[in-house]
Amino acid sequence: MLSLRQLQAFVAVAEEGHITRAAERLGMQQPPLSRMLRAMEARLGVLLLQRLPRGVRPTEAGTALLEEARAVLGRAAGVEDAVRRAARGEQGRLAVGFTSSAALHPFVPAALRAFYAAWPGVKVELDEAGTAELVDAVLHGRLDAAFVRSSVGMVPGLAVDEVLDERMVAALPSGHALTAGTGALSLGELATVPFVLYRRATGPGLYDAILAACRAAGFSPVVAQEAPRLPATLSLVAAGLGVSVVPASMQRLALDGVTYRPLSECPDLSAPLRLVLRRSPPPTAARFRAEVKRLSAPPSAAPRPAAARSR
Repeated sequence: MLSLRQLQAFVAVAEEGHITRAAERLGMQQPPLSRMLRAMEARLGVLLLQRLPRGVRPTEAGTALLEEARAVLGRAAGVEDAVRRAARGEQGRLAVGFTSSAALHPFVPAALRAFYAAWPGVKVELDEAGTAELVDAVLHGRLDAAFVRSSVGMVPGLAVDEVLDERMVAALPSGHALTAGTGALSLGELATVPFVLYRRATGPGLYDAILAACRAAGFSPVVAQEAPRLPATLSLVAAGLGVSVVPASMQRLALDGVTYRPLSECPDLSAPLRLVLRRSPPPTAARFRAEVKRLSAPPSAAPRPAAARSR
């Protein structure tokens, strides 16, 4: 098999039409280059160059080799570039997971769109699961990053970025007495109504936050039903099995049979959005993390006009 070095040498000789000039172009002496060319001809069993009084030119076999050599060298350069781009996170694969409620927040698709626009060479793969499954997938490398709602805790090897906090709203069966008004409900007004909650094993953060807020409002809710996903929670609400408290972005589902009301006096009741990654993420995940941080950063304060600063 001919090496890339041999192919580069042959292309230089064919293009220069002169072995000495090709040797200068390659930064080597003429005798080693001549020996390399003879070794190539011996290996292939054909004459590659016709020796002329003032230089050389490719034979028919040499012309065929020249065409193939240029193609191979071009592909080799492309491979090197692809490897370097992958090492910089500009090319490759990014696997992102999210919980069902996280996917409904407009920030998540916005972050994915911004990343793809900035790095179109990266293939983005998506997956949806519960928090525990997503955290395990990130930890073991099946996913590069995941958007979750619940607290992850201190997991060796993982990093958790706080992206944003979202207000929560009451979801009630349409036609329920509490849907008559248009203003905000107090959480205490739900005290006598059965609750439908996102299953604690799947989303302990939201579950515990809702129960804590209810206790702070002076009651312990009666949990009539638990669902494995937040969209399923809303389906149970639509069926009239109870009320729920969900992130405000869940209103985007516009589910028939469900009416939403804002909640008042619940400053501690919010739905966080978090990004989970490995502590040493692959290059594509590191770039995605930077994009998420850029999008979630609060706008910087506008600088004062020059005249105001000079006073």
